[in-house]
Amino acid sequence: SAVLELAKDLSRDKFEFQRLHGMGESLHDQVLEDSGVPCRIYAPVGAHKDLLAYLVRRLLENGANSSFVNQIVDTSITPEEIAKDPIDVVVGLGHNLSSKAIVHPSKIFGEQRRNSKGWDITDPVTVAEIDEGRNRYKSHQWKGGPILAVDSVSDEVVEVRNPANPDDLVGHITYTSDVDISSALDAAQDGFKQWSSVPAEERAAMIRRVGDLYEENVHELFALTTREAGKSLLDAVAEIREAVDFAMFYAIEGIRYKNDGEARGVMCCISPWNFPLAIFTGQILANLAAGNAVVAKPAEQTSLLAFRAVELMHQAGIPRAAIQLLPGTGATVGSGLTSDARVTGVCFTGSTATAQRINKAMTEHMEPDAPLVAETGGLNAMIVDSTALPEQVVRDVLASSFQSAGQRCSALRMLYVQKDIADNLLDMLYGAMEELGIGDPWQLSTDVGPVIDENARKKITDHCQKFEQQGKLLKKLNVPEKGLFVSPAVLQVSGIEELEEEIFGPVLHVATFEAKDIDKVIDAVNAKGYGLTFGIHSRVDRRIEHIASRIKVGNTYVNRNQIGAIVGSQPFGGEGLSGTGPKAGGPQYVRRFLRGEVVEKPAQSSDKVFSTDKAQKLIDKLAKAAVPEAEGRQALLEPFFGKVPAPLDEGYEEMPGPTGEQNHLSCHGRGLVLCLGPDAESAVEQAGTALSQGNKVVVIAPGAEKALADAIKAGLPVIASDGMLDPDALSHLTGFEAVVSVAEKPLLKQYRMALSKREGALLPVITEHKLDQRYVIERHLCIDTTAAGGNASLIASAE
Repeated sequence: SAVLELAKDLSRDKFEFQRLHGMGESLHDQVLEDSGVPCRIYAPVGAHKDLLAYLVRRLLENGANSSFVNQIVDTSITPEEIAKDPIDVVVGLGHNLSSKAIVHPSKIFGEQRRNSKGWDITDPVTVAEIDEGRNRYKSHQWKGGPILAVDSVSDEVVEVRNPANPDDLVGHITYTSDVDISSALDAAQDGFKQWSSVPAEERAAMIRRVGDLYEENVHELFALTTREAGKSLLDAVAEIREAVDFAMFYAIEGIRYKNDGEARGVMCCISPWNFPLAIFTGQILANLAAGNAVVAKPAEQTSLLAFRAVELMHQAGIPRAAIQLLPGTGATVGSGLTSDARVTGVCFTGSTATAQRINKAMTEHMEPDAPLVAETGGLNAMIVDSTALPEQVVRDVLASSFQSAGQRCSALRMLYVQKDIADNLLDMLYGAMEELGIGDPWQLSTDVGPVIDENARKKITDHCQKFEQQGKLLKKLNVPEKGLFVSPAVLQVSGIEELEEEIFGPVLHVATFEAKDIDKVIDAVNAKGYGLTFGIHSRVDRRIEHIASRIKVGNTYVNRNQIGAIVGSQPFGGEGLSGTGPKAGGPQYVRRFLRGEVVEKPAQSSDKVFSTDKAQKLIDKLAKAAVPEAEGRQALLEPFFGKVPAPLDEGYEEMPGPTGEQNHLSCHGRGLVLCLGPDAESAVEQAGTALSQGNKVVVIAPGAEKALADAIKAGLPVIASDGMLDPDALSHLTGFEAVVSVAEKPLLKQYRMALSKREGALLPVITEHKLDQRYVIERHLCIDTTAAGGNASLIASAE
């Protein structure tokens, strides 16, 4: 009736009614008889497996009490009730419109901090507003360079061009000279004294203001993110939101930790081009929140965006000497900063190889306790079993592999599909790939934009060509000839063992597996040594729990894509070859940039020096030792060690986040820890803290055997030997994850020098006194609850 009333002035051949075959037959007859309007009958066609989901959805919709189909045959409901204007119904609800169980988006993190502003790019009104704002910068040319607390003498100017269109000159950036590097570090030392004396609450207010200014200048940032970094609007929105979230989160964290240590001094932040605003901002603001001064080196490819960000930081009130920008090459600026004794630590995101070079440089030139917080690459895998819903898998694989042109540390590189469903699933994936829009990221229709530069394009293309020559190219898309575009591709492999390194682009490797071999797949992924992200698609809870408990990665995603990490909800960072921890956007991050209580003790003389072989035998003896369960562990240890910290690895913390997700953050023991004293008292204390956090412990220190005899007899996973470890042995030993010592700096430096010569993961020397956080790694589990039928709690809340 409502439709007929609205269309009363239209000819009856200008519109039609439709009904599903087998439903609404009496209403259909009445429409034909009374109105003369055509009514089309439609029916879904397909196999049972394809139509089951459709059938269930229709049953849920039509069976609902609020359904028109249900109400029209219910004689207890009056015609007036059925015909109510739905807008009047919604308006009448007033403040009761939303369920109390669903928190307003701006308040999902509670009263302490607001959520970043969102932009719905499916809404034409919002998109029109964005376009009006960013079009002002569509041909704008920016000019940037060093932002120092002193006058700059740098004069090397470099063009910046749009990776999607080489004819588009985005602007010019001046690179930092050696003279400016030294001047900036001198100024930063004075800036540190000034900034660290500002109360934490005042620092927090300025840091929050940075987030506000990002949102106030969002149209310019959208435009610059797209033109300089090649990001689509979808990715640009996520980029700005994450940067704002970092500002709001770290402001609070700086206040929370204001009495937990001292600021370290001048920190160097080296950020990547793939998250040129978010990671750049997060590194800097976390250090500023801790009270450190920062010298920031952005990626060469995205220095203009960094320049605008630092301008806004200064506009927010942060002193110039507290945050200085030093754009330039890694060979000049990066090396200059990471090998200067005036720097007290480095925060880095980039490749594993570069992180290892930075670590060696720091070891030679900085204090032995200077932290390197590194987030590096990954060979990220996903397991899809036969119970997974193919449509959801394809959706999530597309996003995980090809969004951002695959240029995310978290991107999916290795897809394992159970053999039973592989053919059908891959056919669906290939079809979905054909729908991807590839081209200018300024256009809303674009799904896959360019890669960042010619070096990246060549490396990815060469990799795909090698597989194509071997007959292992399963799918490839066409791309525009102009611009730095790479064909999204699917390559066939037998397993992750074939991948020698991360290919940082829109390339997915696929292998199949038998259901009985799922543990072999997990073992293969773990054996590569990377541990950043991992995806699971399954409908079997026990299988999900089994895989998640065995996989050694920082972030695991269940029944969703494996890219994206919401600050404070999904702390992000890896382990092993994928990073040092702690997780960015997590509760331990700001604390790492503070110096805790440090006790220096002289090394005691000993005739017994442990070589590599002798020390390795001690480590090997604990290979099969069991670690006590977290529950009751503290009480178990205290008779032997006195008061020890409560275990951080007991249970998990439920993180705040969007409706429809569960986010669990948990801590886990590092593995085996070498406690090196240098005296018995220190070694016992170190062993007690390490054991309390779920680690195995090897103690080598004078007097250690007697001091720990009772603990060893009790069957605890600890072994002790009198003497000293030859520092060079740390270059060759295997089977340990960390070294603890409170020795004087010359010996600590020898330990760190030896560790820096190792291949593989960056292992820490823990020097802080009784700081339990340093003895654990963090892991995060994100579960899409809507993929498994939704949140029952929301249904209950509607009663």
